[in-house]
Amino acid sequence: MADSQIVLFACTGNYYRSRYAELYFNARAIPALGWRAKSRGFQLSAENAGPIAPCVPDRFATLGLFISPEMRFPLQLQEQDLARASRIIALDVVEHRPYVETLFPAWWHRIDYWRIPDVDGMPVDQALCLIEREVDALLDQLTAPDHTTYGD
Repeated sequence: MADSQIVLFACTGNYYRSRYAELYFNARAIPALGWRAKSRGFQLSAENAGPIAPCVPDRFATLGLFISPEMRFPLQLQEQDLARASRIIALDVVEHRPYVETLFPAWWHRIDYWRIPDVDGMPVDQALCLIEREVDALLDQLTAPDHTTYGD
């Protein structure tokens, strides 16, 4: 199999939304089609307890999807992460566009934005459902016969 193309999901803390998008994408993607997801955060928080928001493994259990008990801690977004990605998605345009404009202004044209706010703007269950819907649509798009990436 050829090297996988990378979808990079970014949110503020890489603790809840982007991590769920990454894990859900990888659980649903067919490896032979050549896509894998990674995730990073614009501004990590020391206030987050543990490596991942508890709602993420809870949701996987509810859906009957496997999630490894070995979880990494959140990772800070670096320019090299952006450079390695074939697709870049920030989880909320209102919250994340200012981070892009400040931290990575040269990348604004390569980032797609969804509208999935943090817990103060949308209930967790609703946000997770929306992430699932967006990821499923993205997987359909990426695996369509006429799909192209940024470099094509």
